[in-house]
Amino acid sequence: MSLTLPVRSEAPQQDAEFGGEIAATLEELPRELKEWTVSARKDGKTIVVTVKPAGGAAADAHAPGELHVFAEDNLVAYELPQTVEGDPKDGYTIRAPISADGPQDATHLKGVITASNGWLPGGKMRGLLVNAALGAEAKTSASASAGTNAGSGGASGSAASGATGGAGLGGTLLLAFVGGLILNLMPCVFPVLGIKILGFVNQAGHERGKIVAHGLVFTLGVLLSFWALAAVLAILRAGGAELGWGFQLQSPAFVYALAVLLLVFALNMSGVFEFGLRATAIGGELQTKSGYSGSFFTGVLATVVATPCSAPFLAPALGAALALSTVESFAIFTAIAIGLSTPYLLLSAFPQAVKVLPRPGAWMETFKQFMAFPLYATVGYMIWVLAGQVNEEGLQYLLLGLVLVAMAVWFYGRWTAPGASSGRRNFGIAALVIVGAAGLWLGWPKASATVQSAGATVVSGGVTWEPWSPEAVERLRAEGRVVYVDFTARWCFTCQTNKKVVFGSDEVLKEFADRRVATLRADWTNKDPRITAELAKYQRSAVPFNVVWKPGAAEPVILPELLTPGIVLEAVREG
Repeated sequence: MSLTLPVRSEAPQQDAEFGGEIAATLEELPRELKEWTVSARKDGKTIVVTVKPAGGAAADAHAPGELHVFAEDNLVAYELPQTVEGDPKDGYTIRAPISADGPQDATHLKGVITASNGWLPGGKMRGLLVNAALGAEAKTSASASAGTNAGSGGASGSAASGATGGAGLGGTLLLAFVGGLILNLMPCVFPVLGIKILGFVNQAGHERGKIVAHGLVFTLGVLLSFWALAAVLAILRAGGAELGWGFQLQSPAFVYALAVLLLVFALNMSGVFEFGLRATAIGGELQTKSGYSGSFFTGVLATVVATPCSAPFLAPALGAALALSTVESFAIFTAIAIGLSTPYLLLSAFPQAVKVLPRPGAWMETFKQFMAFPLYATVGYMIWVLAGQVNEEGLQYLLLGLVLVAMAVWFYGRWTAPGASSGRRNFGIAALVIVGAAGLWLGWPKASATVQSAGATVVSGGVTWEPWSPEAVERLRAEGRVVYVDFTARWCFTCQTNKKVVFGSDEVLKEFADRRVATLRADWTNKDPRITAELAKYQRSAVPFNVVWKPGAAEPVILPELLTPGIVLEAVREG
């Protein structure tokens, strides 16, 4: 088969209709520029890319904006946060994590560096073509950096280095398991697990097989929840989102839904209503099925409320999980889940342990109602978190919505009590649906009521906190002042505890005042990509995280996750 096409002229002609658009598009394709020079080298698990102006006028006068490296052959984990330092005059240094799935013996970095403002004036050409030889790995720099972190950050700094480096995956899995085990004692987890403890007490008179089954179903709920959370993180990061551990609590809608759920649980334990009362009359099989679903859901809920409390014990493991390959990340999340579930697996697997629990009796109703109060306290804490995420009007509607939700379950409990006629029962169910839906609609955080950022100066506990930014740190360091930076969030219970313990000390307050210590707060209550990227620089993905910049020091002092006045005083004092 052959095809003959006539040529209009010897020289190619631009298409009259689309020629201009095609030429403009071709002009915007990534290419090398004489105004910029690019070099690259390996530094541990990071590729350091240096982009410097070559002296051209365009480079001196134009700032390219936010930069990001994309590499061929999956060499760079482009979905993970990258750190950028420098300016248009002296050039930029980009640190990009190496992908665990990429070639380990790569000798060149081939790809594109994108610029939000373009590499040329007027926002032109957003992609700079790169084909640079990878320099030798900076082993001395990496080891020096690890030594600095270990020396300045105490146990926290060395643990993070070990989790991602020398300790290997086995050490990280052990840290994850122990951290998950300790989570059971945290105040944001124990109220929910009280429900499970009550369930074990209730099952103490049953055969061992059923008790073991409940423990396994509870563990399954924890495992699936951690896997789901890990999968969501992996998918969002693959899409370019910059996220850290506990990211779901940065959503006011998620926090509100969690507050509603815990409130309904608390009202149920207080005896306001009883779901499943009619189900108990249907038969033992359905009752057993309902019990297993309850164990599974308790595992899910325990995972959800555990995330804001995980940082003190899981910071190194979580930091590694968010930087490693998908398979290794899932292994770490699995270790955390097993650690969280282990006490309940042991309690259900060994009948001797179950026999220690008291037999079911009338005292259980009193115990159940008592266990509702930790849940009410958790609801109050969630409302306090929401107060930092929505404006005053949104908070007012949110509180009214919770009242309507409480009224809805009261209607259900009052009109569907045992012995109620079908008419009363139908009214109770209808009131539950209508009033409950009204409460959810009224209280659900609207986009217009959401607080996007917390950038105002705050006075708390005798300390004046200015909003954090890299520029604020540099400005205060240039003044020769000690700078204390607190990476925190309202939903982080440990963060609030640290501040109460440290800044409740008169000695700390006096030391800060005498030395004119500048205090900056990086509030991560709501999503902030700058804070996420700054945490990633130190291989962190969760809060609390506190650092102290001393005058003249090239690196900050990294503090442990759990603070005491003595730790902070030692860090801010010179020498």
